[in-house]
Parts: sequence; structure tokens; C-alpha cells
Amino acid sequence: MTAIEPANTQHKTSSNQGAWMALLAALLGWMFDGAEMGVFSMVGNAAIQDLLEELGKQDQAGRWFGIIIATFLVGAATGGVVFGWLGDRIGRVRAMALSVAVYALFTGFCGLAQNVEQLAILRFIASLGMGGEWSLGVALVMEVWPNKSRAFMAGLIGAAANVGYLLVGVVGLVLDKLLEQQIPDALTAVGFSAETVTMLTAHKGWRLMMMLGTTPALLTFVIRLFVPESEKWEEEHKTGSTSNWVAADLMGVLIGAVGPTMIIIAWAYDSLSFFGTTISLPMWLKLVITVVGMVIAVFGYTYPVVRYLQRSVASMGAANTLQSKQIIRLMLLGACLSGVALLGTWGSTQWAAKWAGEMTKNELQSREWTQIWLALGACTGTILAAMMGDWFGRRLSYFLLCVLALGSAELLYAFNSSYNTMFLACTFLAGTFTASFYGWLPLYLPELFPTRVRATGQGFSFNFGRILAAVGSLQTGVLLDKVFHGELPKAGMLMSLIYVLGMIVIWFCPETRGKPLPE
Repeated sequence: MTAIEPANTQHKTSSNQGAWMALLAALLGWMFDGAEMGVFSMVGNAAIQDLLEELGKQDQAGRWFGIIIATFLVGAATGGVVFGWLGDRIGRVRAMALSVAVYALFTGFCGLAQNVEQLAILRFIASLGMGGEWSLGVALVMEVWPNKSRAFMAGLIGAAANVGYLLVGVVGLVLDKLLEQQIPDALTAVGFSAETVTMLTAHKGWRLMMMLGTTPALLTFVIRLFVPESEKWEEEHKTGSTSNWVAADLMGVLIGAVGPTMIIIAWAYDSLSFFGTTISLPMWLKLVITVVGMVIAVFGYTYPVVRYLQRSVASMGAANTLQSKQIIRLMLLGACLSGVALLGTWGSTQWAAKWAGEMTKNELQSREWTQIWLALGACTGTILAAMMGDWFGRRLSYFLLCVLALGSAELLYAFNSSYNTMFLACTFLAGTFTASFYGWLPLYLPELFPTRVRATGQGFSFNFGRILAAVGSLQTGVLLDKVFHGELPKAGMLMSLIYVLGMIVIWFCPETRGKPLPE
């Protein structure tokens, strides 16, 4: 059996075709996921400047950039749990099709936003689907393909997402050229008013870029028509264990989402007004709210899994009690590993395109080229990281990736002061190592959980890490605006120290190299 041979090759040809279709649909889904994430990194600053311009609040752009990134990450965390729950309850394929439709449609709606609050809300809803698609696609592919192929599949997963990130940069370059005349002329020719054309094409055409995000909606038809359900899930469904997932438990997720919402509000404003009374938010109160919000989020997002495991113990016997406690422990450890990776990216290197634009005053298409070189490095790093997991073991490879990611981020921000070839080379290295975890995590996280809770368990682990990253991205915005007075490199260097925590946490996690997926 080769490294890219589908599982159960003794089955009829249609089974193999189904495995390839599952892989194709998941790769396309991850590619569009990467595009959804990349589009805001590239045009988000222009969008915020546009929406704040009439209010005369452009000086708040750095803070709102961090707020909307945080909102997106919290939505992805929530969606990872909700759609992961759906994947374990109704099947991977149906839930994945729904998740793609959600993130595609609401990304397009972002192009119609009239203020920054609307943009944040729409990004939140879009990210629900994006977070769900990641966990569902990983579960489906890892269950359809054999154990021997897992490292290669994980590398493809990470690479596909970054191809989407790269695609946004390329589209941005082309769009930037066409915005000069061709697109305005075409919109005018089909009957749009001059006012509408100006609105759609102003500020680097960010509205058009968002509207292009509806394209992945077409993928939902492919998923529903041609992608077969995971046999592992169907076998689990036949045992009746999937009936232990109860819709009422999702109320816990809604309550859990209140926690990070509190955190975002606390860091977004210095004071709040209620019924004519103004309440100031000093730093100590912001920190207290952050701690309380994280506690609420942990209990809320784990609630559906805890309730499911309680029902499983009741119906299948006390022998499952120990395994249930172990599952919760692994979910929390997985969230820490993902949080380090995500915070390192969203709190540090995701700001590189914004920094390039500031250094060049948005000339030389610096944002687009920075994003392209980040994505090229990321495509390289994700495949390399997955293979390292097989070469050195899961734990040692994660430790080494943290060392390399920290070094490359510090190199980018400490040794560059202008946009040039050296800057792009350092950007490539930073993209390679800080994004490498997105090839390692799809390899490792499915290996921690049995089939009955795999989509929910890894969905929580990866996407709850986004809440940690959301808190970090808020801190980057605050550091940038209030501490370092716009000196982005200093904020990026400080936030990249999170990788030191990853070097410690990984040794509390199990080694899974060479072991089959848990049943």
C-alpha cells in the first residue's frame, strides 16, 4: 500500500473513488478556508479605514483590526464545537456541506457592511462555518484514508489552506490592476450608478474582495452529490452511540460564547454607558473580565461533550468513566497546543501585511506580495511539519517547530525596517515555521480521540485555541495603539514569545506516532 492509497483497497472501485472525492472536497474546503482568513489580513485595514472615515475615527483602526480578528477567531471556535457536534450527530458530509455554505455566504455579505460593528458581526457568522469545516474535513479524511497515509494527508490539509491564502494575494494583485479602469467601466456598463461603482471600488476594492468569498458556496453541491459518508462514522451510528448527542446541550456553547464576547467588549472600549451611567474599564478590570470570560468559555464549550460522555457512561457502563475523563483532559491539552500555534500566527505574523503597507504607504503592492510570500512559506512548512511528525515523533517535532517559529518571527521583526528583498525573505521564513503547525495539528489531533467524539474533540481542541488567539490579537492591537505607539515590530516580537509556552506544554501530551486511530 503506497503512502497515498485509499483505505480498504479490497473494496470495489467506487469505494476508492469515494475516498478521492472526499479528499478533493476537503482540500477545496480548506483552500477556501485559507482564502477566508487571508482576505481580511489583506483588505481588512482598508475596510476599517473606509468605515471609520466618515466618523473621523481612523486613529482607532489598529484597535478595530484586532477586535474584528478576535471576533472572527471566537466565531471559529464556536463553529468548531457546534459543527463538530453536528458532524458526530448527523454525519461528517452533511454537516460539512452546511458549514461551507455558511462561511461562503456571510463572507460575501461582509462586502455590504455599513459600519465596523456590522462587519464584525458578519465576520463572526462567517467564521462559524469556517471553524466547523476545518474539524469536519479533518475527521472525514483521516477516517477514510489509512493510518499509513496520515502524515501525507495532514501536510496536504495545511498546504491547501495556505494555497487559499496565497490565492487571495494573487487575486489582490490582479484586482488592484483592474480597479484602475476595467472594473469601474464594467460595472458602469451593466447599469450600476456612479455612486455605487465608487463605493464598490474605493479603498482597494475591499467590498469586491469580500463578495468574491461567496464562490465556495458552489462546493456544497459537490459535497452533497459526490462525497460518501465516513464508514467509521456509519458503523458508530449503527451502534446507537450517536443518539447520545442531544441538541439541548448546545445551549452550553451559547453560554460559553458569552465569555469571549465579554473579553472582546472589555478590550474594545475604555468605558461603557448603561442607561445614562458611564462605567470606566481600567486595566485591572479588563484582566479580571478576561479570566472570568475564559472560565465561562471552557465550561460552556466542553458542556456538550461532558453531557455526551455522561450518557455514554450511563448506557455503556462504568468502564468508560476513566476514558471520559481522559478525553476532557486531552481536549484541554489540544486546545493549549492549538492556542500557541494560532496566537503565534494571529498575534504576530498575521500583522506583517499591515506592517508592509505602513512602511510603503500602501504602494508597491506590498501587502499583496507580503501575503504571497507568507503563503508560499506556509505551504512549504505545513508539509514539512507533518513529515517531521513521522520522522521525529509528534512531541519532539512540535517542540522543534516552536523553536523555529520563535526564531523566524523574531528575525522578521527585529532585523527589518524597510520593505525590500530581505524583508520578503524573512517573511517567507516566518510563514514557513509559524504556519507549520497547521500541518502538524491535523496529524496529531485526530489521533487523540475515538471515532464517537473525534469531530467534536478535535473541533474543540483546534478551535478553542482560536479564543486564546483572539485574546492575544486583542493584546497586539492594544500594545500597538497604547504601549508601542504604532511600532508594530515591538508588538509582534513580544507576542511571538508565546512559543516558549508551547515548548513546555507538549511534554504533558501523549506520543501517538505509529499508533492507529482510536476506535
